[in-house]
Amino acid sequence: MQPQVLLIVLNPYDEKMSNTENNLATPDEIIMNKIYFVREEKVMIDSDLAELYGVETKRLNEQVKRNVSRFPADFMFELTEAEFKNLKSQFATSSWGGRRTPPYAFTEHGVLMLSSVLNSDKAIKVNIQIMRIFTKFADCLPIILALNLKLKKLKRDSKIKTKT
Repeated sequence: MQPQVLLIVLNPYDEKMSNTENNLATPDEIIMNKIYFVREEKVMIDSDLAELYGVETKRLNEQVKRNVSRFPADFMFELTEAEFKNLKSQFATSSWGGRRTPPYAFTEHGVLMLSSVLNSDKAIKVNIQIMRIFTKFADCLPIILALNLKLKKLKRDSKIKTKT
């Protein structure tokens, strides 16, 4: 069975928190496009986070390994080969280049913990922005679930009508 990797791109844009007003270096849309659903978790990939923080992926992972006790399995996990392949197949070109090993995926808590091991002004600002976006995703979840229930009901109703 193929592992499920779901890519959902939402745009919960809030004019009160626009990038220009907050002088953010990275537009929210770029960060939102780097959030994936793997193993029923919202995650961000190590290379994407490194790019946002302005560090090499190797350096980010070194800091994580030096502070491994801060990153339990529910904060960070390594993608399986199948998950990594599935994730890469969703894009025309790979943004992860010639990696030899699957990337690490950081959950919301893991991303938050990264700010304590990457102690730069940019990492702190980016982390605040990422946390706000994760919150926007959480705010959208009830809407997505309600729409999913309505869609299932519509499908069920249409099947009943075609049978009669």
